[in-house]
Amino acid sequence: MARSMRVIRSARQMAGAARRWERQGWRIGVVPTMGALHEGHASLIRRAAAENDVTIVTIFVNPLQFGPGEDFRRYPRTLRRDLALARACGADVVFAPAVRDLYPPGFHTRVELGALAERWEGKLRPGHFGGVATVVAILFQLTRPTRAYVGRKDYQQACIIRRLVRDLAFPLAVRVLPTVRERGGLAMSSRNAYLSPAERVRALVLSRSLAAAAARIRAGERRGASVASALRRAMRRAPGVRVDYAAAVDAATLEPLALLRGRVALLVAARVGRTRLIDNLLVDVP
Repeated sequence: MARSMRVIRSARQMAGAARRWERQGWRIGVVPTMGALHEGHASLIRRAAAENDVTIVTIFVNPLQFGPGEDFRRYPRTLRRDLALARACGADVVFAPAVRDLYPPGFHTRVELGALAERWEGKLRPGHFGGVATVVAILFQLTRPTRAYVGRKDYQQACIIRRLVRDLAFPLAVRVLPTVRERGGLAMSSRNAYLSPAERVRALVLSRSLAAAAARIRAGERRGASVASALRRAMRRAPGVRVDYAAAVDAATLEPLALLRGRVALLVAARVGRTRLIDNLLVDVP
C-alpha cells in the first residue's frame, strides 16, 4: 500500500476497510496502543510496516483497563505528535475511535481470563487485564490483522494477548518485540512522562536490579525465592522507590519458581514518587 497515511475515527469505516483489504489478500499488521507514542512503539510500527501490506496503528485510551483512582483522566493524550510519529515509521492507517464508538450504549460484554491474569499486575489491578483483553478482541475484530505487534515491556499483558488469540481462535500471529530502553536502561513507557528529572534517575534502579539478578542466576543461583528477595532489596535501597512486587517466574505460566530452570521471567513493579512503573527481563538458565 502507498505510504500516505489515513486517519479513521469510525469503527464501521475501519471494519469495512479491513474487510476489503482482507478480500484482496493483503497482509494486515496491527500495533495496538493507547497513544503517547515513543521509540518503543516506533520499533513495533517499523517492524509491522516491513512485514505487511497494510500497517494499522490503533490509538485508544481504554477506560475498561483503568481501576478506581488510576490515571485514566490524566493519561497523556498527544494525538498530533502520535500521528506524525506513526506516519514517519510507515503506518498506513491510524485508527483512533471515540469511547462511545467501541463501547456504545448498552455494551456489557467482558472477556473473562483465567489464572494467567490473576497474579502480579492482575492481583494489584483487579479487572485490568479483563479490560485489556476486551478491547484487544474488539480491535482485532475490526482490523482483521494477519499479525499483531506488542512490546515485551508489558510482559504479562503480552502473554495474555497470546493466550487470548490462541483460546478464541483469532487467525493471526502475535509478534512480541524486545523492550526499547532509554540511555541508562530505563524501559520506555508513556508513563515516564510523569517522572521528574530526579525521579527518572531513581527509576533506573528497576533495570539495574533486573540485570544484577540475571547475573546472579548466570553465576549459579537457582533458588527462586533468593533471586526475588535480592531484587526487592536492591530496589528498596533507592530513595523514593516503593516496591509492589519482584518475582522470578516461569516465562510461560508466570507461576513463581522454587527452582529456576528453563526460561525464567524476572518481573518487577514499583512506584517512583507517584508514578508506577513495571519492567522485566528474560533469562535462559544455563
